[in-house]
Amino acid sequence: MSELPPGVTADATAHPVPVCPRHPDRESYVRCQRCERPVCPECQRTAPVGVQCVDCVKAQARTIRTPRTAFGGSLGVTPWVTYAIIGICATVFLGQVALPNDPVGEYLLFAPVLAQAEPWRFLTSAFVHSTGNLLHIGFNMYVLWQLGPHLERLLGWGRYLTTYLLSALGGSVGVLLLAPASGEPGSAWLTGVVGASGAVFGVLGAVIAVNRKLGLDSRGLWIWVGINAVIGFMPGWHIAWQGHLGGLLTGLACGVVLAYAPAGRRTPVQLAGLGGVLALLLLVTIAKLATAQGYLL
Repeated sequence: MSELPPGVTADATAHPVPVCPRHPDRESYVRCQRCERPVCPECQRTAPVGVQCVDCVKAQARTIRTPRTAFGGSLGVTPWVTYAIIGICATVFLGQVALPNDPVGEYLLFAPVLAQAEPWRFLTSAFVHSTGNLLHIGFNMYVLWQLGPHLERLLGWGRYLTTYLLSALGGSVGVLLLAPASGEPGSAWLTGVVGASGAVFGVLGAVIAVNRKLGLDSRGLWIWVGINAVIGFMPGWHIAWQGHLGGLLTGLACGVVLAYAPAGRRTPVQLAGLGGVLALLLLVTIAKLATAQGYLL
């Protein structure tokens, strides 16, 4: 007959002390109501009846569908796209300030004369800002911080990002369309523009469209649009109002498509509508470039 170790009784070997699976060094006589495993105080989660362990709570959460908005978004998600855009703009701005003569801005800005030779500038210009005025990036990022998360949660990250990029494109297209083709120094055709203003105005336009669908008041947003429209024509401010207008109209169009798509065919109608907005921007760009061949690089 084998002997037990000193201090260990036969009863203890027959009934071992229950320990938490996640923390084997902790005794626990409380058990999870779902899996019935021992659970220490740190791993306990309050349930309608008793407690559950962390693992069971996580497993149950994976089976619960996240509530969706009428436009395809999820109200409870973190607006990572908005935060990422702000982070990219801030990082690019630091790069602009760190390098002499701002080669980053020179490479990414948009100018109508460069539209055909370097088409990437239609979008990249929305991620660079004037280094001579901190209010430029500060104001744009503040407005995006205020409006972006609301719209991103309503639309979902994919629809929101598409709206933002289309609005950025629309802002540059607005500058292109409203700038008379000219080779004279200092003309709008040769002047570079930078800033997320067109895309931010697009977010604003989309919020107005969504608010209309939801029956919410947007008079404050329209007043803000009007104030910025007046400022755009004030001497000395050097604001590309054409980009604001192009971004606003593009965002409004995207917002209408996303907000008013029928519930039964929401996703295909939204995709087709956003594709239509992109196609329209490309068509008017091609038409403008065709009439200005003698003034393009």
